Amino acid sequence: MKAKGTVLKYGDNVDTDVIIPARYLNSFDAKELASHAMVDIDPTFTKRLKPGDIMVAGKNFGCGSSREHAPLALKTAGVSCVIAQSFARIFYRNSLNIGFAILECPEAAKDIDEGDQVEVDFDAGVIKNLTKDKKYQAQPFPEFLQKMIQANGLVNYVNQKREGKL
Repeated sequence: MKAKGTVLKYGDNVDTDVIIPARYLNSFDAKELASHAMVDIDPTFTKRLKPGDIMVAGKNFGCGSSREHAPLALKTAGVSCVIAQSFARIFYRNSLNIGFAILECPEAAKDIDEGDQVEVDFDAGVIKNLTKDKKYQAQPFPEFLQKMIQANGLVNYVNQKREGKL
């Protein structure tokens, strides 16, 4: 599984209230949520984001409220993955539960800049900054998590496994 895109970069402690502000949580429509992603920290986010683009962030990405809406808004908006120095544990788990790929790699998160072209090989955990011709090694997901992401989340993974499709 691979991703390739342009980087949108953010700092430390980007919390779930910034990823999708509470005033938009009255909608259960993922596309509606996605249209408001990052609006309080970056009002241009949804205009600049192209499907497949990659977010890079600092420490503690996804801290704050334990809302599943945050990774869902980013995934539905078209973000292919988030690379960060570290993630809040609940955001990490919620992301995997919905099949949204995230990677912790402090070196890459510090070195990659806004606008860089990046390619990610999730099977190997390799992050390539094509703009700077640099390579970083993240911890690859175990095989079952790769399958869970490919199945588009935990529920689909369990159903496919039960049906003998995995």
